[in-house]
Amino acid sequence: METKELLKKVKEIELKTRGLTKQVFSGEYHSAFKGRGMTFSEVKNYQFGDDVRSIDWNVTARFNEPFVKVFEEERELSVFLVLDISGSNNFGTRLKSKKELMLEVAAVLAFSAVANNDKIGAIFTTDQVEKYIPPKKGRSHALMILRELILFKPKHTRTQLDIGLKFFRNIVKKRSICFVISDFYDENDFYDALKIANRKHDMVALRLYDPAEKELPNLGLIKMFDAEQGVVKWVNTGSKKVRDNYTEQYEESQQKLHDIFRRSGVDYASLSTEGKYLMELNKLFLTRSR
Repeated sequence: METKELLKKVKEIELKTRGLTKQVFSGEYHSAFKGRGMTFSEVKNYQFGDDVRSIDWNVTARFNEPFVKVFEEERELSVFLVLDISGSNNFGTRLKSKKELMLEVAAVLAFSAVANNDKIGAIFTTDQVEKYIPPKKGRSHALMILRELILFKPKHTRTQLDIGLKFFRNIVKKRSICFVISDFYDENDFYDALKIANRKHDMVALRLYDPAEKELPNLGLIKMFDAEQGVVKWVNTGSKKVRDNYTEQYEESQQKLHDIFRRSGVDYASLSTEGKYLMELNKLFLTRSR
C-alpha cells in the first residue's frame, strides 16, 4: 500500500470511529473501565456512616476526635489491545472481513482511550508474538497503531493465544485494561493464561465472527482454503450429514468458548462482520458500568 493510500485509509477510519466514539461511548467508557488503584487524598472528620476501617488513629489521637482517611481513584489507565492477526481473521462474506472489523474495533477503543487521557498499547500475535507497541498517550500514537495494523504482515498464520497472553502478563507489571480481539479459533488451551492474566489485569474478550461461519451452505462439492494451515480441502457441502456435523461442531466450540470466559471471570462480547458491532460493544460497556 502506497503512503498516500495508507494515510487516506487511516484518516477515513479515524473520522468514522472518532464520531462513533463520541456518539455511542460518551460516558460509558469512563464508568466501565475505572481505575482500580486508590491513592490517599486527605483526612476528614468522621461522620455517621463512614467506614470505621478508614479511621486515621494517629490524627484521631492528636486532636482527640475521630478522623477518617479519604482515598481517591487512580484514574489514569493503560489500555492494551492483544490483536490476533492469524490467517483465519482474513475471512469475511458480509460488509467486511474479520480483519477489517478488528481494525474498526481497535480504532474505537484507541480513540476512547485517547479521549479519556489513557495510554494505549498493542500486541500483535499469531502462534508467536509478532509485534509489541508500548503504551503511550495521544492521538498520534493511536494513529500509529492503526497504521501498523493495516500494513503489518505476520510471519506466521496459526493461532496460539496463550503465547500473546503470557507475553502481556510478563511485560506489563502495572494493572491495565486488556482487550483480547480474536475469532478465538485456537486448537491450543488458553484458559489458564487468560485466567492468570485476569487476576491482575482487567481482561475483556471481543470475539469476531462472520455469520457464514455458523453453518455450511448447500453448494455441492467445493474447494475450501484453510488460511491458518495453508492447505486446500475439498468439502461435500451437498451432504446433509456433513452440514449437520459442521453446525454441531460450531455450536460445541462456541459453548466451550463461553465456558472458558465464564470460568476465567472475563467479560466478553461477540461482534459480527455484518456491521452491528457497536450495539454489542455498547451493551458490554453499559453492563460493566452497573
